[in-house]
Amino acid sequence: MTSIKTLALLLLSGSAMAESFPVTIRVDVERPGAELKPIWRFFGADEPNYAYMKHGDELLGHLGSMKPKEVFFRAHSLLVTGDGTPALKWGSTNAYTEDAQGNPVYDWTIVDRIFDTYLKNGVRPYVQIGFMPQALSAKPEPYRHHWTPLAKYDDIYTGWTYPPKDWAKWEDLVYQWAKHSAEKYGKEEVLKWYWQTWNEPNIGYWRGTRDEFFKLHDHAIRAVRRAIPDAKVGGPDLAGGAGGDFLRAFLDHCIKGKNKATSETGTPIDFISFHAKGQPKDINGRVQMGISSQLRDIDGAFAVIARYPELRDTPIVIGESDPEGCAACQGPNLAYRNGTMYSSYTAASFPRKLDLADKHGVNLEGALTWAFEFEDQPYFAGFRSLATNGIDKPVLNVFRMFSKMSGSRLPVSSDSAVSLPDMLRSGVRGKPDVSALAAADGKKITVLAWHYHDDDLRGPDAELRIDLLGAPKGVPKVKRYLVDETHSNSFTAWQAMGSPQTPTAQQIADLEEACKLVELKEEPRFIEEEKLSAVLLTLPRQGVTLLELEWE
Repeated sequence: MTSIKTLALLLLSGSAMAESFPVTIRVDVERPGAELKPIWRFFGADEPNYAYMKHGDELLGHLGSMKPKEVFFRAHSLLVTGDGTPALKWGSTNAYTEDAQGNPVYDWTIVDRIFDTYLKNGVRPYVQIGFMPQALSAKPEPYRHHWTPLAKYDDIYTGWTYPPKDWAKWEDLVYQWAKHSAEKYGKEEVLKWYWQTWNEPNIGYWRGTRDEFFKLHDHAIRAVRRAIPDAKVGGPDLAGGAGGDFLRAFLDHCIKGKNKATSETGTPIDFISFHAKGQPKDINGRVQMGISSQLRDIDGAFAVIARYPELRDTPIVIGESDPEGCAACQGPNLAYRNGTMYSSYTAASFPRKLDLADKHGVNLEGALTWAFEFEDQPYFAGFRSLATNGIDKPVLNVFRMFSKMSGSRLPVSSDSAVSLPDMLRSGVRGKPDVSALAAADGKKITVLAWHYHDDDLRGPDAELRIDLLGAPKGVPKVKRYLVDETHSNSFTAWQAMGSPQTPTAQQIADLEEACKLVELKEEPRFIEEEKLSAVLLTLPRQGVTLLELEWE
């Protein structure tokens, strides 16, 4: 059996022993900017019922603990007909059925169980109002799909994707749900939730027309506001950034269109949501990420929103923001998901989302990672997830790093950063992107640095010098956290065990230890010069590190 130490040496033999290269990162402590927004604190999944299962409940606890009561979770299928048995890209709650006379029968048991599990773990609902119950669907058969990663994606689009056959019953369903939620959880609680209609109505998730979606949305928003007058409502959570002219048409409808439920002008919009995805490829047996595709989606949607002066301050949530589009799919182009390709991509992409918001002068509030966990699946099965069978993946530790950052964002420059225009144009295909995100909170400075490249190939280490211009005098207490091949990495630990699918109790305990965010015992070298201080450290390719520096 290969030990973790031996594995590390084998990995090093192909990369770190190659010639390293110097990188200088400058952090301007004297010029703090606006608050560093915790845009990372949104998550979601296709399968709502995993939330209250063993590992789903546990993972929600991990998410909520990072920023209690400020983490949000979005899930599909909260109104889908069924007994709550989950499957890939499927879930149900049986919230709405009808009796023999066609009268509505409401049952909130399962949807309450989902939200109860969120809330007890410090997570709040980002309520997706959908999909269509079988008894309301204009085309109810076939209704239940049985999708697998080998099936065509379009096979999922069954009876739940259609408009209601009775618009009044649809509105009353949403009203009764919102009313029940306010009564059960209290109005002060539900006012903090996000309420939005459906998912990606510009592709197969919606089998009605665009105008019918606007009608669906208008009736749903009126229903929520009838039950909770000041509820936070928005949308449209469409696919593909601006979605051609869809986002523009939706915003026009909300601002100056005829409301299809009230016949008045406009529809309330407290937040704007759209989706943005990357496009990884398999090139001769290796993965090449498509970070430029995801960032272009965001850039295009922000450009549309920025054309509306009345929406300049409206919060934006990128309702799904991921390296690609299907968490439950598998394939050679998706082989980045278990290890440090995913974690380094995440670290490099999130600050660029903030940069794009600054570029367009819009108010980015959140970027929702559409990844959770898949219950009762093989270990490290290749899904886009944050954990596998209760074992956290390296990517989750990047979110833990983000959660440790607070205060004002500090200006950062790096002589090895790929510029935002170049990244939008062609991604990271030449030199690697080595840069950082920094913040100051009182006498504490945090710096998160990454070493990213689109190509999943070995490469030399980066020797970082992080200059802190205007930092307090004296030597601070320094903590360093690291995610790389051999730190905070359950995947390489599992590989070193021989990739067991039935690990022993001791192996599980070892994996649970390996999946934690590691604080390095040895402090990086800190030097103090006349006009600046600096930290010196080594960062391997696909590595992500967080520095916490605190002065007394």
